Amino acid sequence: MIEHARADDCEGMMSNTSRMQKANGLPSAERASFHVDGLDCAEEVSLLKQELADRPGIHELDFDVLNARMNVQFDAAITSTADIVRHVAATGMTARLWQRTIQSQTAFDWHGHVRLILTCASGVLMTAGLAWHALVSGSLWAALGHAELGATQTVPLLSRLLYTASILCGLRYVAPKAWGALLRRRADMNLLMSIAVVGAIVINQWFEAAVVTFLFALSLLLEHWSMGRARRAIAALMNLTPPTARCKSPHGNRLEDVPVADVAVAAVMVVHPGERVPLDGRVLQGNTSVDEAPITGESNPVSKQPGDAVFAGTINQTGVIEVEVTRPAGESLLSRILHMVSEAQSRRAMSEQWIEQFARYYTPTMMALALAVAIVPPLVFDAGWSQWVYNGLVVLVIACPCALVISTPVSIVSGLTSAARHGVLIKGGRYLEAAGTLKAIAFDKTGTLTRGEPVVHEIVTFDGYPQQELLRLAAALESQSSHPLARAIVRHAQQLGIDVAPAADLRTLNGLGARGRINGEAWWIGNRRLLDQQGLSSDRVDEVASRIEGKGYTVVAVGDEHRVIGLIAIADGLRPEAREAVDRLRKAGLRHVVMLTGDNRTTAERIARESGINQVFAELLPQDKVREVEALRQRYGTVAMVGDGINDAPALAASTVGIAMGAVGTDAAIETADVALMSDDLLKVPWLISHARRTLAIIRQNVVFALGLKLLFIGLTLAGLASLWLAIAADTGASLLVIFNGLRLLKK
Repeated sequence: MIEHARADDCEGMMSNTSRMQKANGLPSAERASFHVDGLDCAEEVSLLKQELADRPGIHELDFDVLNARMNVQFDAAITSTADIVRHVAATGMTARLWQRTIQSQTAFDWHGHVRLILTCASGVLMTAGLAWHALVSGSLWAALGHAELGATQTVPLLSRLLYTASILCGLRYVAPKAWGALLRRRADMNLLMSIAVVGAIVINQWFEAAVVTFLFALSLLLEHWSMGRARRAIAALMNLTPPTARCKSPHGNRLEDVPVADVAVAAVMVVHPGERVPLDGRVLQGNTSVDEAPITGESNPVSKQPGDAVFAGTINQTGVIEVEVTRPAGESLLSRILHMVSEAQSRRAMSEQWIEQFARYYTPTMMALALAVAIVPPLVFDAGWSQWVYNGLVVLVIACPCALVISTPVSIVSGLTSAARHGVLIKGGRYLEAAGTLKAIAFDKTGTLTRGEPVVHEIVTFDGYPQQELLRLAAALESQSSHPLARAIVRHAQQLGIDVAPAADLRTLNGLGARGRINGEAWWIGNRRLLDQQGLSSDRVDEVASRIEGKGYTVVAVGDEHRVIGLIAIADGLRPEAREAVDRLRKAGLRHVVMLTGDNRTTAERIARESGINQVFAELLPQDKVREVEALRQRYGTVAMVGDGINDAPALAASTVGIAMGAVGTDAAIETADVALMSDDLLKVPWLISHARRTLAIIRQNVVFALGLKLLFIGLTLAGLASLWLAIAADTGASLLVIFNGLRLLKK
């Protein structure tokens, strides 16, 4: 299921996909995945699409830029994986069939290493050429190319050779892509740079040609490095699980280390303090506390006892535990997280799509502008050809859309990765953006705003009967029951330190309550129907019971054969952070916060009051929730729905951003939602909105800076105040700035 999380898979290898074939009507369709060296941004994606999309036999392409991965669905009767690799090579990139294990995530980056060596060689050779030119001419100023344009400027032969070698090293990854763009008659940044370099050589500006090449190669290296950092952030998640699990032998008489991929469901693992849990499972023996921060973002250790679930990648802290495996390696919660994060890269944000569309028209427009700058002044105003051809080359260099193209993907990838680190899984850049534009939000009640389990809220006794004694009697009568209300009473008594001994002669009264004997005396516990059957009700008891029910609580009465000694008010408890979460949402500008629930209105209004929500829609069926969400969308434009149950799935799908409580939510809710919270912490919702808005702000900063800098330099060029090396330095600086600005989102 989770391709890249399996340690025993060679997952990109060509395989039959009968389900997909049937769905697409392609009887001979196959699917292969490739690792593409040089696939670092949307520009390369566009290049690969142009080269492959219209090839015979290619049915479908999709890309995971974060992992430099290309997935191809093709007709094996027409084309092959070898053909696909050859077509990729025509773009200047190299492809190989995808093979990945968890360990290979940290493998040495040979592609980046070679790129680094060539970039450094380009810089060293350029500097050597400059030094020799300055030594021979006796003037560093002249060597820098500052002789008057058009004047005869002699560049020593050795310097030209050194500059040429520098240019060849710098263009190693640029020239093949530029040639491919020329053949396809589609201008891109590689073609822009190549034309600028050739033009500089033609007008005898050897040093400037070498500087342009080196700085552009440096810019591409930094872009590759930035994507590598995002990849390493995901790899850090993948390396959370140990490679082996310490499992009991079938007879339980010895322990053996087994690769996690080979551990079967129902196997028993032993996890010692300080070790990571290898696989998802259920505690069989032992008590401990577990650090779940790597998975759920929960900052405090979580207590675990027999019956509790533990997740792969979490850290056992205090005690030795035996864990029964409940999911294989490829289906663990961590694997699902990795799968969601990986898939999210292919769901591009609207800003990414806009940037790609903009660049499609921007690049040829800037080439036309550069041509106009080069020829119009000499033809119309009789200006000097050398100067204005040079200015045209400057426009070409500054027009490079590199900083603009990478500004958004780096920010989106960083934002998605940072959110995953915080236990918030966002299933695509579009949902991250949408979360930053929300105007309204709707919450489900049970399991979302509330804990999803009843708790004791109030105890009322009559005739001075002690509350703790009443609670002891009630817990004794309910100690053997599995009913949620009974468990709430027993749990409350235990929390107060009351010793609970089961009552004798316990007898369950279906739909009413229970009877039993404590210290030889007969006692009963039950609902108001049982209270009425006992004939022990009074005006005072009825008044208190009605008051409790008016608050939305369930009434449980306790008494003996002669009297009612007290009433217990029980209801689903509000999450402790719910009120603060709602307050933070309002401070963030989401003025319209509503509750959608299938529960009765009295209970719903009580929870709304306690949580600070001012509008309640109660007693709703799933289709009613969908109707209310659609009404909110029509009124406010963008609305989020937060839920956890299968009945919330339709409303999650209908909202702009569906947010599922992943730790307690059903699989249907998590799969339908656009965002999954991997812990039960509602404060993650305002955090998500704040994070999304920060991401949007950084994207806007990057786009404005990249475009603003280009406009500034075009103006300086027309005024004759810009140079080739200054233009490429500014463009490289812009690329650096937008990369580092986007990577700020990775910080905690």
